[in-house]
Amino acid sequence: MAEAHSAVAFSFSITHEGWDVNFDREVLHLVWASGIRSWKKRLARFKNNVRNGVFPAPLQSLWAMMGIVLALRYANNAFIKYTDIILQYLPGTSYIWQIVSCFILSLTFWLILIYIVRYTFKLMLMYKGWMYESRGGGHKVSLQTKLWALGIKLLSSKRKPLLYSYQGSLPKLPLPPVNETMKRYLKSVRPLMNDSEYESMVKLANEFEEGIAVKLQRYLWLKSWWSSNYVSDWWEEYVYLRSRTPLIVNSNFYGTDAIMLHSTSIQAARAAMIIWQCLQYRRLIERQELEPIRVQGLVPLCSWQYERIFNTTRVPGAVSDKIVHYNDSRHIVVYHAGRYFKVIIYSQNRILHPCEIEEQIQSILDNTEKPYAGEEKVAALTAADRTHWANTRTQYFFKGINRQSLDAIEKAAFVVTLDEVPYEYDPKNSKKLDEFGRILMTGKGYDRWFDKSFTLCIGSNGRVGFNAEHSWADAAVMSHLWEFIIFDEAKKSGADAPVMGHLWEHFLCGDLVVGYQENGHTKGAPELEPPKPIRLQWNLEPVLEAIEKSYQVSLALVNDIDLRILAFDDYGKGFMKTARVSPDAFIQMALQLAYFRDAGKFSLTYEASMTRLYREGRTETVRPCTLESSIWVKSMLDPKVDTNKRISLLREACATHQRGYQDAMCGKGIDRHLFCLYVVSKYLEVESPFLNKVLSEPWRLSTSQTPHGQTTQFDLRKFPNCISAGGGFGPVANDGYGVSYIIAGENLVFFHISSKKSSPHTDSNRFSVRIKEALNDMKSLHDDWDRSTKKPSS
Repeated sequence: MAEAHSAVAFSFSITHEGWDVNFDREVLHLVWASGIRSWKKRLARFKNNVRNGVFPAPLQSLWAMMGIVLALRYANNAFIKYTDIILQYLPGTSYIWQIVSCFILSLTFWLILIYIVRYTFKLMLMYKGWMYESRGGGHKVSLQTKLWALGIKLLSSKRKPLLYSYQGSLPKLPLPPVNETMKRYLKSVRPLMNDSEYESMVKLANEFEEGIAVKLQRYLWLKSWWSSNYVSDWWEEYVYLRSRTPLIVNSNFYGTDAIMLHSTSIQAARAAMIIWQCLQYRRLIERQELEPIRVQGLVPLCSWQYERIFNTTRVPGAVSDKIVHYNDSRHIVVYHAGRYFKVIIYSQNRILHPCEIEEQIQSILDNTEKPYAGEEKVAALTAADRTHWANTRTQYFFKGINRQSLDAIEKAAFVVTLDEVPYEYDPKNSKKLDEFGRILMTGKGYDRWFDKSFTLCIGSNGRVGFNAEHSWADAAVMSHLWEFIIFDEAKKSGADAPVMGHLWEHFLCGDLVVGYQENGHTKGAPELEPPKPIRLQWNLEPVLEAIEKSYQVSLALVNDIDLRILAFDDYGKGFMKTARVSPDAFIQMALQLAYFRDAGKFSLTYEASMTRLYREGRTETVRPCTLESSIWVKSMLDPKVDTNKRISLLREACATHQRGYQDAMCGKGIDRHLFCLYVVSKYLEVESPFLNKVLSEPWRLSTSQTPHGQTTQFDLRKFPNCISAGGGFGPVANDGYGVSYIIAGENLVFFHISSKKSSPHTDSNRFSVRIKEALNDMKSLHDDWDRSTKKPSS
C-alpha cells in the first residue's frame, strides 16, 4: 500500500562496498520533533506536579525560608547547633557545605510548614456547615461559617491555582453510619408503599441492620480508610464497565448547540472552529491552566475527571470493559458518508489554525470515494451488546489493517461526525428541536463511535452537538467543555445575534486572528499546507454478519426511542426565586405533580447530584419523591385544600428536597452507601434480601439538571442568547421517563423528555404537556396566594 510505503523512514542493505543506508530526513525530523514535544510535556507535567504538591504555598517561599535560615545561622550562635547536626552527615565542613546544611534545614522546615498548612486547609474543607446556611431559605450565616470563609480565603487566595492544585487538600468522602442510612431510606420509600408493604420493608431493614450489615460496614469502613474514595472505583466498574447492555440510549448522553445563535452555515468552517476550540481546551487541561471550579468562589470541586475528556476510549471486554487513556494524541478521526479519515491536527510543532483545519474538513466533504464493504456501519459494533463487540474485536480487529484503523480511532483525541442532514431549530415547530436531539442521541445507530469519550457532531447547516460516553466522567464535566466552547463563540459573535451572518469580534491567540469572514468561512490564510486526511483502510468482509447483528440491535433502540424537547418560556428562574424556594426544588415538585397526573401514582424518582466536594467524587442520588412532596401533590388535586395551605405544603416539600440535595452533596446520601454494601456482600457471597430488594427497585422517573455557569466568563445578563438548549439521555426503566432540564436564564427552561415507544405506560409528548400544566398550575397557585396576601391600597 502507498501509505505503508511512505511511512518507512529509513532502510539499509549490505553490499560488497559496505553499508548502504537510506533515510527520509523529513520523517526523522518529525520523529525528533515528536520526542522533543513529549519531553517538554513531561517536564511541564513534573513542574505542575511540584507546584500542586506544595499548594497553597508558592515555590518562591522556599527561597524565603532559605534566607531566614541563613540569616539565623550567621546572626545567632545558638542556631548554629542545628546546622552542625546536619554537617556531621555531610562530606565536609567548608563554607559550601555549610550552605548545603542550611538548605537542607530550610527545606525541612519548609516542608513541615507546607504540610501543616495543607492539612489545616484539608480540615477546613471538611466543614460543611456553610452548605446548610448560605443557600437561601432565610437562614442566617453563623459566626463560625464567617470565620471559616475568612480562613479559606486567606489560605487559598495567595496564588492562582492550577487545575489540580486542590486535589491533595480535598477530604475523603465520609462513610455514613448504617442506622442513619436506614432511617433515610425508610423515610424515602414511605410514600411509595401502603401500610403492609411498609411494615414488611421496615422488618427487612431492621433484620439487615442488626445482622449482616455490621460485617459489611466493617469491610466498607476499611475500604473508605484505605482508598481515595470508597464509592467511585466500584461505581465505575459495576454500574458502567460491567454492564453488557448497549451504550446507545442506555448509557451515552448528548448535548445541543446554542440554538439561538448561528455563526455560520458552512459545515467545514464551523467544524474547524469547534475542533480548534476543543484542542485549545485540551491544551488548557494539559498545562493545568484551566481554572478549577469553586463553589461560591471558595470551596473547590474535584477535578480528576477532566484528565480523561480527550484521548480516551472505552475498550470492550467479555466480562468487563476498561477505560484506556492516552497521554497524547496528534490526530482526530472524522467520519463522513460512511468513510473514516485520520486527520493530523499538529504540524511544525503547533496546532493547526482554524483556516487550515477547514481545508482538511472541506477536502473530506469533497471526497467522492465510496465506503469499503462494512465500513459505513462498523461503529454499530460499539452501539450494541458489549460482549458481542468484545468477541468480534478479538477475532477480527486484533491484527492487520483493521487493527491499524481501530487504533487510529481509539487513540484519536476525539471523533468528529460530519452529518449529511441539517440540525434545525424553529420556535414555531417544536418537532425540529425534537429531531435535533434525537439525531445527537442516536444518529442512525452506526454513525457515532459510541466508545470514544465523545463524538463531535456537525450538521450540514453548521449547527453542532455531541454524543458522550458516560463511564469516564459525569455530564457536568462534559458540560464544562461545551459551555467553554459555546459561550466563547457566542460572546465573540455578539451574543444577541439570532441568525447567521454576525461575525466574531476577533481575538488573538499569539499572532493568530480567529473568527469568521463575512462569507462564513474562517478568518486567516493558511501559513502551511496542512497534512492531508488519511483514509482509514478496512478488511471487513469477514465481519459483515457481526456488524449487521449489532446494527439490528441498535436500530431497534433507535426506532423505539421517543424524545420530546420542551422549551418552556412562560417563566423561568426569575419567578421561581420570587416564590422563595430553590429553582431546582421547584422544578422537581412540578415533575412529581406531572408524573402523578400521568401515571396515577408516585414512583421512585432519581435525581443526580454531585459529590465532587470530596476527592474523586462523582454522583449521589437525591430522592425527590418524599412524604412532603406527596402530601403537596395530593393537595393540588383536592379542591377542598385552600391556597395558603398548598403554598405552605409546597414550601415544606421544597425545603425537604433542598435538605436532601445538601445531604447528598455532603456524603449523607442513601443509594451509594447501599450500593457499596451490596458489592461487599457479593464479594463475601452473602445474600441479603433487603439489599436485593433495594437494588432491584426501578427508577421510573430519572431526572438530572444540566449545570451551567461553570466558566468564569459566563454571564447570561450580558449575553442572554448564548445558552445551550442542554442535553439529555434515555429512560432508565423500559416503562419510565428520562428527564433532563436546564434553567436557561430568567425566563426559559428546556426539558428533554425520553421514553420507550414500546411501553404502553409512557408517552413523551403527553408527559411534556403534563409538565407544562404543572408549572402553570404552580404559577397560578403563587399568583392566587400573592393576591390574597396583599393589603388593599389606601
